[in-house]
Amino acid sequence: MAPAITLAAEAPKLSAANTGFMLIASALVLIMTPGLAFFYGGMVRVKSTLNMLMMSFISMGIITILWVLYGFSLAFGTDRGSFIGWTSDWVGLSKIGLTELWPGYTIPIFVFMVFQMMFAIITPALISGALADRVKFTAWSLFIALWATLVYFPVAHWVWGTGGWAFNLGVIDFAGGTAVHINAGAAALGVILVIGKRVGFKKDPMRPHSLPLVMLGSGLLWFGWFGFNAGSWLGNDDGVGALMFVNTQVATAAAMLAWLIYEKIRHGAFTTLGAASGAVAGLVAITPSGGAVSPLGAIAVGAIAGVLCAMAVGLKYKFGYDDSLDVVGVHMVGGVIGSLLIGLFASGKGQSTVEGLFYGGGLTQFWKQCAGVFAVLGYSLVVSAILAFIIDKTMGMRVSEDEEIAGIDQAEHAETAYDFSGAGGGIVGGSVSALAGTQSKKVDA
Repeated sequence: MAPAITLAAEAPKLSAANTGFMLIASALVLIMTPGLAFFYGGMVRVKSTLNMLMMSFISMGIITILWVLYGFSLAFGTDRGSFIGWTSDWVGLSKIGLTELWPGYTIPIFVFMVFQMMFAIITPALISGALADRVKFTAWSLFIALWATLVYFPVAHWVWGTGGWAFNLGVIDFAGGTAVHINAGAAALGVILVIGKRVGFKKDPMRPHSLPLVMLGSGLLWFGWFGFNAGSWLGNDDGVGALMFVNTQVATAAAMLAWLIYEKIRHGAFTTLGAASGAVAGLVAITPSGGAVSPLGAIAVGAIAGVLCAMAVGLKYKFGYDDSLDVVGVHMVGGVIGSLLIGLFASGKGQSTVEGLFYGGGLTQFWKQCAGVFAVLGYSLVVSAILAFIIDKTMGMRVSEDEEIAGIDQAEHAETAYDFSGAGGGIVGGSVSALAGTQSKKVDA
């Protein structure tokens, strides 16, 4: 009898379809950062609008350069002790072949690199919402450069890098519940505990100046999030990316409805700010879990996150920390909820065969999720607080009290978001002169 012949597995080949899909997904993730800028920009007072927009936009500049120079290598390079990566050939991206594939996949390294770049850009931008009205732009720019280097790049390696300790442990984070949202939310808490409250916190009204801008921003976030989540499977040959796409929509809808119902019962109204915030809470919670749960599980994840995040945003008044735009309440809490619920709702029929408690898998995965969640939360909070303290004691983290009261837009950018003095009708500009002339004629008469 002739001996059996074992054929070697065919090496992956570049897929034009998956490559094109991932480039589109990368563009969708990038548009989330301007979407976040509008979302945050509408939530602040008029005098802080431009500064809020710029705190997101500057991340698109700084983090892009750092990612090309060394960030990609630190996050996804060859593992060094389960804590950080490093591949010298990736520094500056000059030694990567144009068609060289990301190991085990059908897309070029360049495509994977640029997709992950967009994640690196939006994560520090998320922190900015907690610091509205009071941080120097130069200090913020330095902070995000240092934070990305010392916090985001290592944590991304822990969670997603081959050999990272959380990756080895089996912590599930499909698209960034720990690496992005808990990481940013904990960082926000660490910084605000160092720099303190806004002038007038809990005394002066600090309502959103433009709810339409908030709704526009949340819509762009929802739209871009399909690339953020579904794209994280790096293709859709087995349907998992499609499952994630469906679960992203389902959980977001459930969270928005749950937040609004809670808001109506608790405060007596369905608000547009509640709808936008609820949608974002659902997007955050399904980000780590959407590849592991069924659509019914996604409804549960979204609904739980919608209610608990709505409850969490009020904690700042109880405990006295000034999280200006609820980054801690939505992103950190939402990320914790979505990550831990994997241990309960994982169906074993999505990205892996891991089953949660409600599917007969016991609490094994839940404890793994706890390890990932609280390690990232603690590391990010402590290192972020240290960075903020050092910057504050050297160059100063906050603008002066007078500049904060007058408006950080004028102090830091020499501009205002809206020009109420130009020509164009209304009671301002030329119409004021006309009205004054009319009144003068009446007096003369």
